[in-house]
Amino acid sequence: TSDPEPSRIKHEETEEQTDRIEMKEQKQKSNECEKSFSHKGNFKEHMRIHTGEKPYTCPQCGKSFSQLDTYKQHQKTHNEVKEHVCCECGKSFAKASCLKLHQMIHTGEKPHKCSYCSKSFTQAGTVRVHERVHTGEKPYHCTQCGKSFKSSTVLKEHMKIHTNEKPYACFYCGKCFTQQGHCKVHQKIHTGERDHVCCECGKSFTRADNLEQPQRVHTGERPNKCSYCDKSFTQSVDLKRHKRAHTGEKPYHCPPCEKSFGYLKSLKRHLKKCHTSHHHNE
Repeated sequence: TSDPEPSRIKHEETEEQTDRIEMKEQKQKSNECEKSFSHKGNFKEHMRIHTGEKPYTCPQCGKSFSQLDTYKQHQKTHNEVKEHVCCECGKSFAKASCLKLHQMIHTGEKPHKCSYCSKSFTQAGTVRVHERVHTGEKPYHCTQCGKSFKSSTVLKEHMKIHTNEKPYACFYCGKCFTQQGHCKVHQKIHTGERDHVCCECGKSFTRADNLEQPQRVHTGERPNKCSYCDKSFTQSVDLKRHKRAHTGEKPYHCPPCEKSFGYLKSLKRHLKKCHTSHHHNE
């Protein structure tokens, strides 16, 4: 009698080949972008770009990575000889390219320009993230609430809302925050520090974004453009208010008579004229 073993092996090989063909045909496709993958491992690793998950943590410095290769590459930096020294501040680097990038802090060189506005950056990755402000692209998604973000760093900070993690405590009053930036801004209430100064009028602010608005008064810049007409505004809140003239939106409601108004001042005027007693009671 003939041995059935070879035919069984051949059958198993055929099944394995069929599985491989089916897997290639049924490529795993990312819902977030158009990329697709034949191997589940590659697909899983790619999805971390969207989720912001960084499972590989360096035991020496605590830095986290989404890709195993990047993590391994990073670990080598702890053992490298740092022979490239910055002549300005004395900081040393293992690679000449890292030193060159660092030196831009001292020279003020920003070779990577935004395609949409006049801003420029030292690194290509930073300009890519910035350009998402203009394009509206938000490739990083929260798995808990579905919110989207332009960078993995912002997503990581957002995730602390769900975990209720508040690792940053105020040195003066003990109030805790999910983000270090929020904690730093809060501490200025205690110190009275206003380190963002307008070079035109000398006014100072606790936050950089608060300084941005009055600076536009001096420069005449009006980046907030109306999509219905050719008007533009220095502040986004003014554009929002203006758009109501086109959309007919009336978000301010009168409690006594249920009339609606597009502007707060219109509601106040109406209350004073028609419901004086009710307005005083409030």
